[in-house]
Amino acid sequence: MLVVVLTWVWGCSTLTSGTPSTERSGTVDKKAHFPRPRIRTIGFTIQVGAFAGERNASAYARLLQSKGLDAYHFIDTDGLHKVRFDRFPTTAAALNRAQTLQSDGIIEVYYIVRGLLYEDIAGATPQLQHDLLQTAQRFIGIKYHWGGTTVETGMDCSGLTQTVYRLNGIDLPRSSREQYAAGDPVSRENLAKGDLVFFDTSRWGKINHVGIYCGNNTFIHAPGSGKLIQTASLSNAYYSKHFAGARRYF
Repeated sequence: MLVVVLTWVWGCSTLTSGTPSTERSGTVDKKAHFPRPRIRTIGFTIQVGAFAGERNASAYARLLQSKGLDAYHFIDTDGLHKVRFDRFPTTAAALNRAQTLQSDGIIEVYYIVRGLLYEDIAGATPQLQHDLLQTAQRFIGIKYHWGGTTVETGMDCSGLTQTVYRLNGIDLPRSSREQYAAGDPVSRENLAKGDLVFFDTSRWGKINHVGIYCGNNTFIHAPGSGKLIQTASLSNAYYSKHFAGARRYF
């Protein structure tokens, strides 16, 4: 049985365009006060499966989800699509959970992976910003549909931002509404790399799209289920019109 602790580092890319699908979410109202989720860090997580294609990784993540595991997939620096699930405060807790699942026949080979790579997130801001963008850039050009393909279950834009943050040890909420409620407000003039940018494209005053800011007025996002992850510009007339705010988590 192989158990190792892995760490790695990741950057931002070129500009393309796309129109986001809608995700049922929360109302944009400066007077509204949503319950603010507590942002947690991920000490350790369990990694299983390495696939040449995104489709198989996505299918395996969905299989684990059907068994009650909080699974997601991502593209690693070696080009393979891998699957992780859950979060734990210590190696021992992760190892105990993995051994139980292995003995129950739910998983086979696994790796215990260190999620949080920093002793102090606030003190590691420049490196964390760099790593968030490097991570997001790896998803550009691939289809992304983990976490839902319908309005009812939530589109994949917030799944992308959640996964990018998870891979850097920060556990964001799942939906764009919850992510919007959880972070600290940031004005458009003060946007920094790694901040999340939110949009209301519904015309109903609701947050329904999110991306990760790259600097130079650009952001990376998943425009909709089955579409390719890409970069876009906040200067684009569509995104400028529907921009609803930004949030910071570190």
